[in-house]
Order: sequence, then C-alpha cells, then structure tokens
Amino acid sequence: MDDPTGRNRLSEEESPYLRQHADNPVNWQPWDDDALSAARERDVPIFLSIGYSACHWCHVMEEESFEDEQVAELMNEQFVPIKVDREERPDLDRIYQTIGQLVTAHGGWPLSVWLTPQGKPFYVGTYFPKEPRGQMPGFLDLLDNISHSWEHDREEMENRATQWTAALTDELESVPDQPGEAPGSDHLESAANAALRGADREYGGFGSSGPKFPQTTRLDLLFRAAERTGRDAYREVALENLDAMISGGLYDHAGGGFHRYVVDQTWTVPHFEKMLYDNAEISRALLAGYQVTGNERYADVVRETFEFVSRELTHDEGGFFSTLDAQSEGEEGKFYVWTRAQVRDAVSDEQAANIFIDRFGVTKRGNFEGTTVLGLAKSIEAIAEKYDLSEAEVEEQIDLAREQVFEARSERVRPARDEKVLASWNGMMISAFAEGGFILEDQYTDTAERALAFVRRHLWDEETQTLSRRYKDGDVKGDGYLEDYAFLGRGAVSLYQATGDVAHLAFALQLARAIDREFWDDERGTLYFTPESGEALVTRPQELGDQSTPSSVGVALDLFQSLAHFAPAENFAEKAERVVETHSAKIQANPLQYGTLALAADRLATGDLEVTVVADVLPETWREHIAGTYVPSLLLSRRPATETALEAWLGELSLEEVPPIWAERTQKAEKPTVYVCRSFTCSPPQTDIEEALSWAEQLRPDT
Repeated sequence: MDDPTGRNRLSEEESPYLRQHADNPVNWQPWDDDALSAARERDVPIFLSIGYSACHWCHVMEEESFEDEQVAELMNEQFVPIKVDREERPDLDRIYQTIGQLVTAHGGWPLSVWLTPQGKPFYVGTYFPKEPRGQMPGFLDLLDNISHSWEHDREEMENRATQWTAALTDELESVPDQPGEAPGSDHLESAANAALRGADREYGGFGSSGPKFPQTTRLDLLFRAAERTGRDAYREVALENLDAMISGGLYDHAGGGFHRYVVDQTWTVPHFEKMLYDNAEISRALLAGYQVTGNERYADVVRETFEFVSRELTHDEGGFFSTLDAQSEGEEGKFYVWTRAQVRDAVSDEQAANIFIDRFGVTKRGNFEGTTVLGLAKSIEAIAEKYDLSEAEVEEQIDLAREQVFEARSERVRPARDEKVLASWNGMMISAFAEGGFILEDQYTDTAERALAFVRRHLWDEETQTLSRRYKDGDVKGDGYLEDYAFLGRGAVSLYQATGDVAHLAFALQLARAIDREFWDDERGTLYFTPESGEALVTRPQELGDQSTPSSVGVALDLFQSLAHFAPAENFAEKAERVVETHSAKIQANPLQYGTLALAADRLATGDLEVTVVADVLPETWREHIAGTYVPSLLLSRRPATETALEAWLGELSLEEVPPIWAERTQKAEKPTVYVCRSFTCSPPQTDIEEALSWAEQLRPDT
C-alpha cells in the first residue's frame, strides 16, 4: 500500500482551515484511518496541530514554521503530521486541550501535541516560534529533541504517554463512585454570589485585567438570582456586563455583530474574529436584558446583530456559516479600524463626520496601532450641547455617518469567511433568532425556521435518526456530537414555543431520543460527548464545564427537562436528575465553571413555570405580554383547540397518551385559554393573560 504520508493530503478536505495548509511543504494528513495506520506502520510519533480558520496565532505559526522547508523536512521524516479543524472535531480538541491544561495550565490554539502512534499524548504546548524566543523554546529544536528522545528514550516517552492518558481518563471519562444530593434552589444564590465576587464593577466583565470574554452563562445566573431574590446587585452586575459589551470594541459599531473577546480590561480592543456562537449567545443575553429593563438599546443591538448574521454569515438556503477571520490583507483588524482622515473621506457632511468622530472616539493617536477601534466615547447629550443641536438631530447625523462609513468599509478587502455549517452552532443561532422573533419581530422566526430546515435537509438522516456534524459545499462529514444534538434540540424547542408548530417539537423529541440512545450511560448516570457508535479514542470525554460555548451536558439536561413535560414515559426528567446527582460535587464546588449545569440543577429544584395556551393562534396581545415579561424557566406550551387536532399532534410526536401539560386543559367558552402551573399546582383556566400571569407570583419557587 502506498504511504499516504508521502504527500500533503489536505487539498482533499473541505474544511477551510485544513485547506489553508494544503500548499505547505509539510505532508499534512487529516485525522483518518490512513494517517493513523501509517503512524503505526512507520512506528513514529504523530505531531497533531489543532486550530481553526479564524485563529490568528495559527496563521503566525504557519508562516514561521509550516511554510519553512527546513521545518517541513524534519516533520515529514520523523513524524506523521496531522492537522485538525477544532470546529469539525471538538472531541479531539477537548481531549488534547485537557492534557494541555493539566500539564501546562494553559490551552488555546494552535494546539501542538505529540502523540504515540496509538494516539496517546506525551508532549504538549500551543504556539511555538521557529527559533527560541524569550522563555519559549524554538519549534525546530523541539522537533529535533522529541525525535531524539523517541529514538533513544522510547520507554520514558511511552511511560509518560500512559500516565497522561490515565490522567485524561480520570479527568474526562470517570464519574464519582457515589452520586451526591442534587443542589437545592438556594444554590442559585451561591452561584450568583461567586459571579458577584469576580465582577469588575469599574469596567464591566469579570476579572481585574484582560483579556475579557463574553460570560453569558454568568449573566443568566445573575438575572435569575435577581428575579428570585430581588437583590439589586445581581441585576446591576449583569447589566454592567451587557453595557460594557455593547459600548466598547467587542461590538462592531459600524456593521453590527460581536468579535470574539477583548484583550484589555476596558473593553477597548478586540481580537477581531467573529464567531457564530458568540453572536448567538450574546444576543440571547441581550434579549433577557431587554425583558428585564425594557431598554431599547439592547433590542437595537440584537436587531443589528441579526442583520449582520443574515448579511454575512448566512447560506443562500438558510443555514449559518461559522466564522469571519480576524485578518484581512494579512493584518489583524484592518477591515474594522479607522483614522480621522478615513472617516472624513467616507462621510459627505463635515459636521456629521465630526459628530461620528466624537461619538465613537476616533482620535489622532488611535487605540490600536495608530488607528481606532470604534467604541462609544461621548454621550448623545454631550454632543448635542457641543454642536448646539437637539439630541434627535445628533442621532440623525450619527445614523447618516454610520451608513456612509459602512458603505466605505464595504469597499475594503473582507476577512475570509469559514463557510462550514455546523449543526451545534446553527442550533445556538436558531434559538437566538426564535427568541428574537417572539420578543421582537416575526421576521426573525422565519430566519430560524429556514436555518432549521437547512440543517434537517442536509445533516439529519431520518432513516437512522442520526445527525451529522458539518455541511460544506454539498459535502457532509462527521458524526454528530452531544452538542450538535443538544443545541439543535434546544433550537427546535425555542421554535415550537415561538410558533406553535408541532413539527418543531416532534424534531426536538427525535433529537432527545437520539441523545438517550447514543450518549446516555445508564450505569454511570452521565452523558458523554461522543456517540456510543462513534470512533474510539484514547478516552471518551464528557463536557461538563462551560468552554467558549455552554456545556453540552447542561444544554442536553435543559432539553430533557423541556421535553419531559410532553413525553413523561421516556424518563427524561429522571435522567436529568441522575446526571445532576452524579456531578453534584463539582456543581456545588465551582458553580461558575459548571454554570450551565448549575442552571439545569436549579431548574430541576424549582420546576418550570408552565404556560399552556389552548388556541389555534396565540393572540397578539398575549404574545406581547408574555414576551415583555422576564420569567426564568418559562415553558410556553401551545396546544390546539380541538381534540381532533390534538390527536393528530400525538401521532406526529409518537405519543400514545395525552401528556399532563395538555391533558384536561381545554378552552373556556370557546375562547383562547391559558393555564399557568408549577410543580403540580395550577391556576384556574383563564381567558385574560394578565390575570393568568399574576399566578406566576403565587407559584414562585421558595428562595
């Protein structure tokens, strides 16, 4: 058999990240059976490099090392070099990032790992320069030293690999010998207090320095705790975070949408890549903030973000693309930053240009390499006073200038776009658009439905009831992971609540049943990240903690709890409770690291507020009232008005009996009727939505 490692095989891959390396002199391999078999046959280590298309330091390491002939010669002779797109293979990324954290206390991308031919890690790091720099060893020296050690100290390398793999299994796969007691409703306040202690009350965010990342799960914890306890500090910290994210450089003030994170304490300069998942989760947090405060600024930023996603991250058929790069023309941030001269060239009216410069802080010195990342610098009121204009006139001038700045920016060389359509990230964005459609405007619900239809058409196999991970230009690749099923299932539930279309609820049930079949381990009482029928790796990971996205286990439990109301015979609620009990010690010891699990535990402890509407169409005034009210753990259940229509729904859901959330809940006087329930206590049937929701106060969980 020909040795596949004799050439670079990445041109055969669809991943934009892998294709970026297809012309390297390194004989890169994808992670597949051919590459792994070749490593075993040649009996040489694997050099595994994990990154993604928008990763800045991945580009740097490529330019310094992977495009270098000397480096390539050594890699090709002494190793099997494998490139992995972390967005396509989050399982591999989770495993090998974990060993990086355990060994070096650091992680990130590019991740550089040396493995035995069996895939066991024995050396790990992130970015390495070609030559030594400061405290960082040079990549060339590392390659040479590791090759020498493999040849002359093989036993030591193998022993280390065995020890590290055992540590990985203990960290990722194992569960406690004995389950604990599920946290009670008081645990939410403990988690919120932990978030409060870490809050930066001067600049917003968490921590006393940069970098700062969106921490949307913490905001969810704080909003829920504020609603339950009435404590102002929780609400204030959550809103300070939202204000920081939408005022500084994290937000794209010219074109909408959010960058990945900021590098400083003051939220001034971002790392300029834009990820689909950040724009989904931040939008959901802003929608919650809008419900809490009625602040139209939050709603406007959501609208602008949705416009950005629709314009720049949406496939013609409706699915959502993954990322925009941080670089254009080889420079990070070049597409997004401004000088005063550039603003004045772009804006036709001199006063409007000056107002724009004042509003967004475009200074002579700039705040990023001589240019300015836009951020809100002066208030409308202060600008109105300076120019002797009304506030309405100032806003009109800003809108005019922003439009022209945006038009001028559209002529620049755009950052590259990664056009992978990932099931999990689409699920997150579907939830955001569905919630936005219910709370703001119907058009967003239509966008969510188109995206869900795209994913079902291209990634869901109706016959096998399985989900694939990625779609790219007609090519489908990879088994779906827990996050794919869980996030997409949550998106389908969000759409059912927004539209009342039972087809979305039916699909969510299909996904939950697949989770039960492929990811649930009844003996250990947990959910694994990889499917039972999937590829066997050095360990089978669980994703319990929040990463750059919420914990897939936590979101799966959220899905289980929603669907338990409709399919009680499938024991979704019992399985959710078992997972929380299994991992109770971790949740209680570190509720911020396991924030999504902590929220799932709180939902179990307090129960959902079930709002069952019996009507063929949800009255618009009812929608407005429900949408304008912040109610944590609200489950809006729609059911048809007639028993005949309900029977048809049961058939579509593959249910033999009417579930309790619909049973004996009929219309009163042939009018739209609503029932409000929590923990088996219900209001009388109501035809007035305000009267019905007044029961929510009486059914509040104990604090």
